Amino acid sequence: MSKISTDQEKIQELLSRGVENIYPSKGFLEKKLKNGEQLTLYLGIDPTGPTLHIGHIIPMEKLRQFQELGHKIVLLIGDFTGTVGDPTDKAATRKPLTHKQVLQNAKDYKKQATTILNFSGENKVELQYNSTWHNKMNFSDVLNLSTNFTVQQLLERDMFQERIKAGKPIHLHEFMYPVLQAYDSVAMDVDGEVGGNDQTFNMLSGRTLMKSLSKKEKFVVTMKLLVDPSGKKMGKTEGNMLALTDSAKDMFGKVMSWTDGMITDAYELCTRLPMSEIKKIGKELKAGKNPRDYKFRLAQEITSIYHGEAKAKKAADEFVKIFAKGGKPDEIKKHKIKTGSMSPVELLFVLDLVSSKGEARRLIEGGGMRINDEKLSSWKENVKIKSGDIVQAGKRKFAQIK
Repeated sequence: MSKISTDQEKIQELLSRGVENIYPSKGFLEKKLKNGEQLTLYLGIDPTGPTLHIGHIIPMEKLRQFQELGHKIVLLIGDFTGTVGDPTDKAATRKPLTHKQVLQNAKDYKKQATTILNFSGENKVELQYNSTWHNKMNFSDVLNLSTNFTVQQLLERDMFQERIKAGKPIHLHEFMYPVLQAYDSVAMDVDGEVGGNDQTFNMLSGRTLMKSLSKKEKFVVTMKLLVDPSGKKMGKTEGNMLALTDSAKDMFGKVMSWTDGMITDAYELCTRLPMSEIKKIGKELKAGKNPRDYKFRLAQEITSIYHGEAKAKKAADEFVKIFAKGGKPDEIKKHKIKTGSMSPVELLFVLDLVSSKGEARRLIEGGGMRINDEKLSSWKENVKIKSGDIVQAGKRKFAQIK
């Protein structure tokens, strides 16, 4: 067993930084931490895509704090629940994934997570898969689990209420999702769970089941989400969702695209600067200081965590070259495609400058596509392309035709 730290300053940082709520109470968890007992806690991730992103990074940073105090961490891959589909925040039923697809999505998760968590040494993070226990359950087991919940409890979920009002279906397996996730806590016999505040219902379902089946008080730490001033989360469509697979250049550029209103929260949730310094930054921003300077430092701080200071500096220098001086990157990726006449929408898509053709149309309509520095005015007319042409999407994405 690793040595447990009861450092008061670190405990207070753990209990407050980026935290929205602690169940059953802050005092309950604080007492356990100060007593020096080793706690076991986990973060569950359903592999709906191949990359870990900002929604995973924030709770993993909290896990890192627990691990540094000597507590046991489990990173749980929801390879079973991922095939069911979490209905959280979904206005429609998720498209089902096969177990093969889910495992393929998760194959690099450990490698990505090592930039935050320690998977080696005396107190290494344990990687588990919830199919280990869910695949052993029969229908009778699932029915017995469901007796610990009521339909009224499950219908309380906001997204279900919205679907009912909109006349959209709620499928029975979606009702069962929080029951299955709740059983993860029982199967691993954990002391607690960490997750985004959008996962509160699911995590508290685990508290309910732990009380009922294990006679144990499980703590739940819900983390704030990084959202823009309108409350909108980072997304693939907006192109500003930070992923652990992002290059230093892309990571830096994405942070610089975040709104000014996100700066202070991003320092708290995504960097490791002392909170005293972050509060000072917040006061200076409110006093009217230029937010661009603070955002530039924010981008450097975040990029340094995942890519190191040297690559972060290089990304910063290139950003200045492109945006402040109107230049182009030193290295532009070359793509071998057939030259001639092509739809600009198709061109952006095959050059991997957009994630969808809908995004391509919106980009062109907004004047965000250029070929050799000439802005396109319409996505409906084909363009002529030749070898050597440089295609630009937005302010920071470039590709060269080979």
